[in-house]
Amino acid sequence: MNDTVGQQIGAPRRTRADGERTRSAILRAAASLATVDGLEGLSIGHLAAAIGMSKSGLYAHFGSKQELQLATVQEAGRIFAGEVVQPALAAPAGLAQLAAVCEAFFEHLQRRTFPGGCFFAGAALEMGTRPGPVKESVAAFQAGFVDLLRGFAATAIAQHELPAGEDPDRLAFELNGIILAADANFVLHDNPAVLDLARQVAHHRLGLGSDGNPGSR
Repeated sequence: MNDTVGQQIGAPRRTRADGERTRSAILRAAASLATVDGLEGLSIGHLAAAIGMSKSGLYAHFGSKQELQLATVQEAGRIFAGEVVQPALAAPAGLAQLAAVCEAFFEHLQRRTFPGGCFFAGAALEMGTRPGPVKESVAAFQAGFVDLLRGFAATAIAQHELPAGEDPDRLAFELNGIILAADANFVLHDNPAVLDLARQVAHHRLGLGSDGNPGSR
C-alpha cells in the first residue's frame, strides 16, 4: 500500500483513538469530582475549570449536563468493574468469589481510586430522591451489583460451602450493607483500620478465618 494512502487511512483511526482517550480521561476526572461535589455539582463549566479545558471543548464531547452525568456514571461503572468485579469473577466460583468481591472493594477504597470513596455509594444517596435517567442508571448499577452478590451466594450454597438454609438474598443484602458501611466510615474518618474491621466482619459472616480461609463457624 502507498505510504501516503496508508497515512490517510490511518489518520482518522488515530484521531478517533485520541478522541476516545481524551473522553475517557475527561470522564475519569468527572467521576473523581463527582465523589466530592456530587453528580448535581458536576456541570460542563465546573468540570472545564477543574481540568483546565475550555467549555466549548467539553461541549464537543457532551451536549448537556445530563449527558455528562450519564457518561460519568457509565465510566465509573467501567472502573468499578475493572477494579472490583473482574477480580471477583477470576476467583473460584462460590464462596471464594464472595470473599474476593469484598476484598476487591476494600482495596478499591484503600487505593483511593476516587477521592470521595465509592462513586456509586455516594451517587445512590444523592440521586435517590431525584427521578430521571441519571437516578435510573445508578439504580440499575446497584441492582446489578447486588444480583452479582446473590449469584455468588447461590453458587456457594449449591456447592455446600454455606449452610443449606442460607438465604442468598439476605446474604447479598448483608454483604452490600457491610460494603456501604465500610465506605461511609472510611471516607468520614480516613482510617485504614475501618477497612480491617470491615474485612473481619465480612469474613465472620462468610464463616472464614481472619486470613480469609475457611474457619469454624
